[in-house]
Amino acid sequence: MNDILNTLTPEKIWYYFGKVLQIPRASKKEEHIRAFVTDFAKSHKLSYDVDAVGNVLIRKPATQGYENRRVVALQCHLDMVCEKNSDTVFDFDTEPIQVEVIEGWLHAKGTTLGADNGIGVAAALAILDSPDIQHGDLECLFTTDEETGMTGAFGLQPGWLKADILLNLDSEDDGLFFMGCAGGIDTVIKLAYSKEPLPQGYTSYRLSVKGLKGGHSGDDINRGRENALKLCNRLLSQGIKDYALRLDGFNGGNLRNAIPREASATIAIPTQHQVAFETFVAHFTQTVRKELPVTEPDLTIVLEPLASLTHVLPHQTAQNLCLALSAVPHGVVRMASDIPNFVETSTNLASIKTPITQNGDILIQTSQRSSVDSRKHEIAHSVGAAFTLIGATVTHGEGYPGWTPNPQSPILKLCLDCFKKLFKQDGEALAIHAGLECGLISEKYPAMDMVSFGPTMRGVHSPDEKLEIATVTRFWELTLEILRNIPVKKIEN
Repeated sequence: MNDILNTLTPEKIWYYFGKVLQIPRASKKEEHIRAFVTDFAKSHKLSYDVDAVGNVLIRKPATQGYENRRVVALQCHLDMVCEKNSDTVFDFDTEPIQVEVIEGWLHAKGTTLGADNGIGVAAALAILDSPDIQHGDLECLFTTDEETGMTGAFGLQPGWLKADILLNLDSEDDGLFFMGCAGGIDTVIKLAYSKEPLPQGYTSYRLSVKGLKGGHSGDDINRGRENALKLCNRLLSQGIKDYALRLDGFNGGNLRNAIPREASATIAIPTQHQVAFETFVAHFTQTVRKELPVTEPDLTIVLEPLASLTHVLPHQTAQNLCLALSAVPHGVVRMASDIPNFVETSTNLASIKTPITQNGDILIQTSQRSSVDSRKHEIAHSVGAAFTLIGATVTHGEGYPGWTPNPQSPILKLCLDCFKKLFKQDGEALAIHAGLECGLISEKYPAMDMVSFGPTMRGVHSPDEKLEIATVTRFWELTLEILRNIPVKKIEN
């Protein structure tokens, strides 16, 4: 158990977060956390439903004196991003997340923490479990598979929810209240290959890029963090051009919504170029460290000898792959013209996987975001075009809509008022470049008034994820204050 959580306050939210940490809940594998939530509803004699895609809806009646308040939905997602450091031995399907406190922040040990969105789940359960909290009729919506496809939000049916106000508990900055978000789409590439024997006279290596910060492909895309796949590809491209490098496999990244932190390639160099190539890699490493002293201080590039490879990609296949990866954009594409310092459009080169087979498909995953729907599709087309030119197969996902900002939102104003009353400071209303389920939910419930907020987290979607403990207290107090001040229901004429 993570006993350190027993010393933190408010006790009830940390109690339930501790419970959530014990339960495997990778995206598309939410059966255990879903069972925990439904068992909770049964044991507390609360009405609940599970829909066809695995969303759970728990209803709690209003506390005495609040029966005339508007119905509120608290919304969070059950799944978490499962990322770990390459030297961490951990099974997300069976093991509980282990945590530690460092200088006021809660961290996991070598893995993602899962506060995104486990702390939202914990808050909702704690409110459902508290008889002394004042609120009107309450619905708690726990969605499924937010991180890899927003399956729960896509599958949500109109009419299931009765609430006309939704509090999305899936944001990561204390004092910031989000009223809109970008839409997104995935672009997936398959490049067929058939390996050929490696001639005699080659020395084999594993080339690894490690120690990058990575991060969320929405929240962190404008922070200048390096993409491990792009960096590794720079080396491979130069190696092919100047040292007759032969490529066996290229792998890195994991999730569509995480900036890749690590990448590796298995390669072979003509033995006559061995010393020159090793010198080149050392010089390249020094050059890149000078390029990224602030954003990537822990960057490491490692070249290790391997047992001799037997087969490699054909020269033209490897060259085409590297050319396309050089051409494809990554990062911020366009800043918004109407919102200061706000990313409008971006793209993330997310992962490359090469099977350990003589024939197959190299799989490349990318994701695009934009608050302008037409630009979302345009950048997806641009990414796909770079790979179409080398004969790869390109497919685009359905995508998900953005959430149109509403600066006049009554629930947004209430949140800002409550925040100022409690903490004697102004909150800030913003749109966010990351995707939120609010966009999809608002399609099904267009009259619903929504806002998104949460405690402060950093490094989400990476093993650097951390949760600021003091802001969890503020998040809890704020949520209760908002519930106490929800307006009365409109009287129908």
